[in-house]
Amino acid sequence: MIYPIVKFGDPVLERPAAAVKVFDDELEKLVEDMFESMYAAHGVGLAAPQIGISKRLAVVDVTFKEDPNAKLVLVNPEIIHSEGRQSQNEGCLSIPEFREPVARPRRVTVRAQDVHGNLFEKTGEDLLARALLHETDHLNGKLYISHLSALKRDLMKRKIRKLMKAGQW
Repeated sequence: MIYPIVKFGDPVLERPAAAVKVFDDELEKLVEDMFESMYAAHGVGLAAPQIGISKRLAVVDVTFKEDPNAKLVLVNPEIIHSEGRQSQNEGCLSIPEFREPVARPRRVTVRAQDVHGNLFEKTGEDLLARALLHETDHLNGKLYISHLSALKRDLMKRKIRKLMKAGQW
């Protein structure tokens, strides 16, 4: 099932998500649906709050289906290490049509659980590091625009409000 993506302005995106405590068939189905929804929206990562579900769950595939082994399921993830710096244009499925340069660590390690509740650690660099940080931010109620200057963030919010008034958001 493909879920619609929740857009900026919905309160679910701005509050921390609840920890996942039950690892069952329902969670596995949600993970499948999240991958399907992410691919349909042409994304490389998707957090549960982006489909209106306030759970600490995210999926990532920076290869966009090219490498089935690259699919990552992150349940209750925490960033445990970061190093270096990179600045790249970043976008978000919940803030479509907007992209801005965002400085983030170049290499990060995340500790998470898989869909069955098993703990694991994953280290990523460059785009994978950015995706791990971006999705973990979502689960903490933060959007990438919080990493922008106040001026850039305010300009973006103003443009979005205009789109909302025009019924285009």
